[in-house]
Parts: sequence; structure tokens; C-alpha cells
Amino acid sequence: MAEIRTGRLEANGLSFVVDEAGLGDDVALCLHGFPESRFSWRFQLPLLAGLGWRAIAPDLRGYGHSSRPVGKANYHVSHLVEDVAGLFEAAGARRRLLVAHDWGALIAWVYAMEGRLPLDGLVIMNVPHPGVFERVIAHSWRQRLRSWYVAFFQLPGLPEMMMTARDGRATADAFTGMAIDKSRFPPAVTEVYRVNAMIPGAMTAMINYYRANTDLTSRFAGVYPVIEAPTLMVWGEEDAALGIELTEGYEPFVRDLTLRRLPGVSHWVQQEAPEVVNALLSVWLKEKGLSG
Repeated sequence: MAEIRTGRLEANGLSFVVDEAGLGDDVALCLHGFPESRFSWRFQLPLLAGLGWRAIAPDLRGYGHSSRPVGKANYHVSHLVEDVAGLFEAAGARRRLLVAHDWGALIAWVYAMEGRLPLDGLVIMNVPHPGVFERVIAHSWRQRLRSWYVAFFQLPGLPEMMMTARDGRATADAFTGMAIDKSRFPPAVTEVYRVNAMIPGAMTAMINYYRANTDLTSRFAGVYPVIEAPTLMVWGEEDAALGIELTEGYEPFVRDLTLRRLPGVSHWVQQEAPEVVNALLSVWLKEKGLSG
């Protein structure tokens, strides 16, 4: 197994703490979600390195000890997709693979549609394409109820108080509370996220992703560029926030989609079922000619 090393990359005017494994200019960029960090990719980085990629997992802007710009506007998706392009450039990428979960996956969807540097492959975990979400939430009261937290996060101050309650243990509880296999989130794991939540200014930055992007679907005005890069979508079926119907109806949006649904697995799919996720990744990358 390839060793994971920690360093920094300077990109898009910011400094990003990164974990990485492997070498070379075939770069797999792994984007985490909320309220996670680069640590969430600890099982996938060595696998990707073994398949010929220089696998890089940054703490996204505002998270951990990456740069933390002040102000909601700095967390708009237009800046987030430029971070992706900048990180690929900083790593000297010749081939580009995006592997992404939750908020990272939303950034990845937008990047795949708009990115100025083309992708060779896209891997999405437990977040729908914006066009699919737009269609489903327009008709599904169940999904609107599941998405209650998005509206809650618009409130000033209160979400930060909730997520940092009990010295950040409320953030740790987000993992154990939603997980099906809670043994995957022992105290040693949730402590990483608790500590990150308590870094001054970090929780506001993390929640600003929600506050700055309430207009995301209007960005495309209903017209979504077709994603040409081969795409794998891995979905834990026991996602408490996102219904399984959000895995359907991708034909207008993605040219080459492979869907793999994992029964009995929660939203935290790559951490809760790393053996299955890694096996799926390995098979798909080899099938698509994306392994060394």
C-alpha cells in the first residue's frame, strides 16, 4: 500500500493542506464533503496510487488548515470550481480524475460541466446531478423534508452553535448518527472531525458553502451541458438526507454513466464501506482504461 504523505499546494491564490499518495502527472483529485476533511479519503488514496494515479485529497477552502477566506461570497461555487482547476494545475496534471463525495461531489458535477481543464474520468458519491435534484425536489415533499437542514443553515449563528455544541461533539455525532455500520466511526475517527469543527472560523466557513449557493440550479437556467467524461456514481442506499430516486434519470446529463448502489450503507459511503467502494473503483477504472 502506498504511503500517505501530507503537504501543501498553492492554488487559485490560496494554500491547501493535502494528503497524497503516489507520484506522476496522472492526478486523481479527491474532494470531501461536509463536515468532513481530506481524512475521509484515507482508504482510497493508497488504492488510487496503486492504480497509477498521484492521488491528492485537499482540505477544501475554509476547512482544517487550508486558507479560510472571510465572507459568504468567497464560498460561491464559481470560486470552488476554480480551486479544482488550480489544484490540477499546481499538481502538473496530464490526466485528470475527479473523485468526490457530498459537497465535493456537487463541486465536481459543476466542474465537469464547466471546467476549463477537461476530465478523463469522474467519480461521484452520494450527491445527485443538479438537474436531477431540481426535477425531484420540484415534485417530492419527502425530499424537501429531507433537505430541511439546507434552510436551517441559512440562519445566522445558530447552525454554528449547533454544530460546535459540546466542544464539537455535535459534529462527531453527525457521523455516528447517520451511519448504519457505526463501528466504522470509532472515537479515533470522529475526533478528527470534532477537532476540525472547533478551529476558529472553520464552522462558519463550512456552513458558508450552503449560504453562498442557494442559487445553484439557476446558474444553468435549466440547460445543463452534457458531461462527456466517463462517470461512476456510487450511492449508499441508506442515505438519510438524499432519497434513492435521485439516482435515476441521468440520460440527458451524462453520456457514459455507471451506477452502483450499495444497500445497507449510509451517506458516508467511502468511509463506511471502503472495501466495496475500492473494489468498484478498481474495476471501473480498469474497464475505462484509467489505471496504470
